[in-house]
Amino acid sequence: MLRSMGTITENVRRILKDIPDHVQVVAAAKGHGAGEISEVIDAGIKLIGENYLQEARTVISEVGNRAAWHFTGHIQKNKVKYIVPLFDMIQTLDSLSLAETVNEQAKKIGKIFPVLLEVNSAEEPQKSGVIPDDVLNFIEQVRPLNNIAVQGLMTMGPFLEDPHGLKPYFRATRDLFDEISRMDIPGVEMKHLSMGMSDSYLVAVEEGATMVRIGTKIFGPRFYP
Repeated sequence: MLRSMGTITENVRRILKDIPDHVQVVAAAKGHGAGEISEVIDAGIKLIGENYLQEARTVISEVGNRAAWHFTGHIQKNKVKYIVPLFDMIQTLDSLSLAETVNEQAKKIGKIFPVLLEVNSAEEPQKSGVIPDDVLNFIEQVRPLNNIAVQGLMTMGPFLEDPHGLKPYFRATRDLFDEISRMDIPGVEMKHLSMGMSDSYLVAVEEGATMVRIGTKIFGPRFYP
């Protein structure tokens, strides 16, 4: 059962009014159907994030190319062959073996596949992502893969009650993003810095995010009977 804070359309309009025009919103649509996603698109958000392949297959088949689709969840390598044809970007690239698999599948279909590198900005051992000190080395490993286009960084940050506590992690990721940009590495383009979710997107924008991933603030909290 879904109880919205307002209509989806109202929520989208409020969010888009609150953030600068250069910041893109990815609607985190985990668990939501084609009708709700279509309302988001009609209200002005054209990027949809999905965490789970099976759910994504269903809604993408119904909604189609009215939006661009970003895979934002943890990826099992055996699912890559299905993800690459369906999606327009992966935001969670975090290992060379995964990168090689994405590259192989993209090559098969003649696609240059955009990716963001996931940064484990808090260096939490239980979480995926590349620790900040290893990101440049990771880029050097991934760069020779001709069917992958590195287009930026993504970070989650730790789960904190006060979203302002995420500032140091967002800032450090932005500093890394800027450092890589200044290096002007061939084949690497720092276009997108994806940081912040429903509780922290305004903090992330303050710290330089160019892309935010918002679910609950769009679709409303989910309650289970």
